[in-house]
Amino acid sequence: MSTDDTQEAREQLIDLAAQFYDQFELGEIPHMSVPTRTKNNIEYDEEMDVWVYGDRESTRSANSVRGARKLLKAIYTIEFLSEQLEEDRSSTLRELYYLSESWDNNEAQFNDQDESNSMVEDLEIVSGVTREDFHMRPEESGATIMGPLFLREQTRRGEREIHCQEDVGEGGYQIPNNPDTIEFLDNDADFILAVETGGMRDRLVENGFDEEYNALIVHLKGQPARATRRITKRLHDELGLPVTVFTDGDPWSYRIYGSVAYGSIKSAHLSEYLATPEADFIGIQPADIVEYDLPSDPLSDSDVNALESELEDPRFQTDYWEEQIELQLDLGKKSEQQSLAARGLDFVTDTYLPDRLDDMGVL
Repeated sequence: MSTDDTQEAREQLIDLAAQFYDQFELGEIPHMSVPTRTKNNIEYDEEMDVWVYGDRESTRSANSVRGARKLLKAIYTIEFLSEQLEEDRSSTLRELYYLSESWDNNEAQFNDQDESNSMVEDLEIVSGVTREDFHMRPEESGATIMGPLFLREQTRRGEREIHCQEDVGEGGYQIPNNPDTIEFLDNDADFILAVETGGMRDRLVENGFDEEYNALIVHLKGQPARATRRITKRLHDELGLPVTVFTDGDPWSYRIYGSVAYGSIKSAHLSEYLATPEADFIGIQPADIVEYDLPSDPLSDSDVNALESELEDPRFQTDYWEEQIELQLDLGKKSEQQSLAARGLDFVTDTYLPDRLDDMGVL
């Protein structure tokens, strides 16, 4: 992040705090309005193909003790973040929660980390500045990239140039908390393969799939972190690379795909920044369970409920998804990515992925 960007983020925070003082001067009760972050206030923007917040708002107002506490905590958090930016420091979301215990007003301290996380999200929304620009970061996600990509990364020790095959070990290049500090210098990639599990990611790398097919293998590590979704979107938008998503064959993994493609409820205010609506789903498809006679487990009651919920989810209201979900409900089965190993360790890279990617028009 540049010095100018840091200064702009700090000014946005100070302006936000100044609004409270202006309200005092005007004889108004201090308040702050933010979109209601619930499923009932999430709308699917068909034009952008992403989740966005609706018109419902919640107001944090000092006309009640509870509201006054929230605004007090907001002021203390703004002061902390402003000082952090001025000193060019950073902290984790977890550290913010513990740091609040040192604040001189007990009423400003957070009761738990969920409360401090929610406060940072509030400040993101009302200031228009992302938490990455606040120099706030989650605990390391450990998500990685392996493939023919050459980039320049800004670090506290200066710039460094890295090739994401030649200059990294088997673990790949670790995605930084703020991928906007990365400059893409060159690449020989043909597409992005975003993979849910570590075991499958390691299988693809060991089998040389990234080299043979010029693939950028992005390890999602389950539900992907914001940094993982952001760099995936940048690779698609700036380098014109198709994005494909390869997960387990269960409703929770379909939501991982949905998060990459359309955004999530929790970060709906950043959908345009994080989501890649053009991303395509590879599998594991319910149809694959039948076609390849994959080892499977029975669907649990929660799996069935989740699948039925997805039939009502605008993200999955396409002919393809309705057919696949209905098939899975009929089968009563789910399968993992690594169940493909029942046909041999090379089956996924020699047969399954090439065939699916060919069918999808990627290869």
